[in-house]
Amino acid sequence: MKNRLNITVDEALVEQAKRYADMHQTSLSQLVEQYFKSLTRPVRKKNILDLMKELPKPKGKVPEADLKGPYYESRKKKYGF
Repeated sequence: MKNRLNITVDEALVEQAKRYADMHQTSLSQLVEQYFKSLTRPVRKKNILDLMKELPKPKGKVPEADLKGPYYESRKKKYGF
């Protein structure tokens, strides 16, 4: 069910919004409705894998590093294994 909504907006802004809507082949009502949906949509939190994919790739050659050895050595010293 659709409801009417009366809002007061600066005239110049309305003209700019109309031009934008025409360029994107939509209506002002659809633009406002999409904006309201984006405001009320629950925020989806990204998981760690998505965040890692967004990280920039290292530039140049990345040296192969074996970090297991030093880790286990430090644990052996700390815990006496």
